[in-house]
Amino acid sequence: MASVDVPVALLGYGTVGSAVSRLLVESADDIERATGHRLRVVRALVRDPEKERAFPADPGVLTTDIADIRDDPSIAVVAEVMGGIEPTGGHVLSLLGAGKPVVSAKQLIARRGAELFGAASAAGVQLRFEASVCAAIPVIKVLREALVVTTVHRILGIVNGTTNFILTEMEKGSGYAEALAEAQRQGFAEADPTEDVSGADAAAKMAILATVAFGSRVTLDDVEYDGIESITPLHVAAAREMGMAVRLVGAASLVGGKLDVRVHPALVDRRHPLAAVEGAFNAVMLQGDAIREITLEGPGAGGIETASAVVADMVSVIGTTGTGFLQNDACWRELDRLEPGRLRSPFYVRLDVEDRAGVLAHVALRLATHGVSIGRLVQHQDNGSATLHIVTHEAPAGDVDAALEEIGGLEESRSAPSALPVISDRGVPGLGWA
Repeated sequence: MASVDVPVALLGYGTVGSAVSRLLVESADDIERATGHRLRVVRALVRDPEKERAFPADPGVLTTDIADIRDDPSIAVVAEVMGGIEPTGGHVLSLLGAGKPVVSAKQLIARRGAELFGAASAAGVQLRFEASVCAAIPVIKVLREALVVTTVHRILGIVNGTTNFILTEMEKGSGYAEALAEAQRQGFAEADPTEDVSGADAAAKMAILATVAFGSRVTLDDVEYDGIESITPLHVAAAREMGMAVRLVGAASLVGGKLDVRVHPALVDRRHPLAAVEGAFNAVMLQGDAIREITLEGPGAGGIETASAVVADMVSVIGTTGTGFLQNDACWRELDRLEPGRLRSPFYVRLDVEDRAGVLAHVALRLATHGVSIGRLVQHQDNGSATLHIVTHEAPAGDVDAALEEIGGLEESRSAPSALPVISDRGVPGLGWA
């Protein structure tokens, strides 16, 4: 059977775009054996053709006009590897409206998903976005296809390789600034790492995962998030002493039919699978009624890793029909958001207090007044001061916050208390982080 030559296009030609183009050439025989098709890049939208000298094709492939792609009836699928919100969002909407299937490798889905899903459904074309979350890890495909009849009620994930690399370096003894510099030197962190270290990148990815898993539109604005800028070697050392590791963890949970999506640094029990995820790797843990627990792990960043997910989506588009996602507005469901402070978890609490008799009793009393009990305690003394490292039993976050506010007001307190959620291997699925 003769192979079918399939013209495709790219929006953007940076690290990922060049890797997609190269992969389509190098893997052409493999793709043909699997599908009967050979995908060939015929157009690539770039901002400045003079800067794209590495493009390994006829210069005529390059264009600065989206109409050259949108209005070309031969182009079967377009891969968006440009990034950003505008003009990218407008380009993708234009392509979907013209009946062009689109594969997205970036976080546009988290920012403008409702518009894009609507446009894809209206035009009856596919919108795929596997590479937008964990690069080569096929978590979107698993959620959308393999687990389509499974009730997933919680997702836990390390979905940002930059922050995981930094935290792993800090475990080896580096300070935050030194670890960040090493991440930049090795190409894991951008010159401006704000999107990564602030937690915003991970929050956008968790919004996408929650949308797919729970069938309810979740945007970045729905995600409570915090980054790793405030994590110090003291946090790392305390975690190690208690048999834990510090990780930036995203969690999307259905609790009593209400949705909660968040990203925060957390202390992870060393016996928990996420504690073993090191360096720039990502991992996503899916928990559900039928599957109990599935963990997917692999490289979460890099041009060739992301490109492999983009090419896989392009091949899927060529070999299937339909929109590749929820068909219309009737397929979505409205889920109430869990009220702030209601999510239950064990917490790690760090307190700096005066080292004198009765202080621990005062702290324990304030916690107990709000229904929070102490599970573990490590104490370090130094020149009349003491640092208390406490792991609580599971409690609502709001009750822990209320207790810490009172503790911070005690005359014995030397600084404002801080708290991080704890992820334990002994938790009850569906109840917060534990």
